[in-house]
Amino acid sequence: MALSPLNQRRWRNFRRNGRAFWSLIIFSVLFGLSLFAEFIANDKPILVKYRGEFYTPIFNFYPETEFGGDFQTEAIYRDPEVQCLIGSGGIEDCFDDPEGIIDEINAGTYQADGFERGWAIWPLIPYSFNTSVDRPGAAPLPPNGQNLLGTDDTKRDVLARVIYGFRLSILFTLMVTGAASIIGIFAGAIQGFFGGWLDLVFQRIIEIWSATPSLYVIIIMFAILGRSFWLLVALMILFSWTGLVGVVRAEFLRARNLEYVRAARALGVGNMTIMFRHMLPNAMVATLTFMPFIVTGTIAGLASLDFLGFGLPSSAPSLGELTLQAKQNLQAPWLAFTAFFTFAIMLSLLVFIFEGVRDAFDPRKTFS
Repeated sequence: MALSPLNQRRWRNFRRNGRAFWSLIIFSVLFGLSLFAEFIANDKPILVKYRGEFYTPIFNFYPETEFGGDFQTEAIYRDPEVQCLIGSGGIEDCFDDPEGIIDEINAGTYQADGFERGWAIWPLIPYSFNTSVDRPGAAPLPPNGQNLLGTDDTKRDVLARVIYGFRLSILFTLMVTGAASIIGIFAGAIQGFFGGWLDLVFQRIIEIWSATPSLYVIIIMFAILGRSFWLLVALMILFSWTGLVGVVRAEFLRARNLEYVRAARALGVGNMTIMFRHMLPNAMVATLTFMPFIVTGTIAGLASLDFLGFGLPSSAPSLGELTLQAKQNLQAPWLAFTAFFTFAIMLSLLVFIFEGVRDAFDPRKTFS
């Protein structure tokens, strides 16, 4: 579908803003990679071949008995016995000397005794966000070749948690910002276009709602209903939608008596068509000006709740929880550096992108 001439001009303006354009590319690459976090950091193989058949552990549940083991529980693929069973084709010797057989398989000297040798394709990082790392020493452990960013205070790989936490933070922010923006723009447009008593009543409701201590309400709701991702999304939307109402309302109040609006009314054009087809595009510059504040505020709100222990469930990969660990483990500076640079890069890229979008919608902005 071809872009309209107006949108083509906006895209050209955005591309000419080098900082915004390259920020979009970098952010898209990072976010795109994080969407496939299970293929990058996981304690389960991507693909397993065992006795001529293929298995996909990252998508499906397979008991240990499927690979010749003794238990009906899910196979622990990092266990030497399970790796031996897969590599050898399921011989019983794996229960006696699994590591020795694995060494023979890796050296190419193992004889399968009639069974077809198996293999497994592992992710680049053989740990998920909740995997306990098998390394000697007291946690948190410093970075090394096995854990490039070290481990946290429960011996979980920090790099894996950053990848999953980055994805979770961005998805959370997109959902909250998108829903809150739609509600806020619609409410502000209704107030500004119709005005009168409707605007007066809405303004009083928004003043009361904005004065509600959102942090306390979230903590109370979590204490009653328990912590969950979707409950936090819903609560954040409830307290974020008022951010755009004021600016959208002001733009609609200013534009509702302009000549093109009067002409549209005289021609019998419906109110909703006037509001969202003709007036809203002219209010987008002011609206997009506030978008970076909502995005960064949402990320900061999630991180703050996790830092205080009132955010996502403790099992979830959380950048705020990583920041808390950095505070509690000052002897492990890699935790603080990782949290700082992750937030700094993520927030900077998002702010630069939205600044570029705002300038692209501004007809007064041109780039050489």
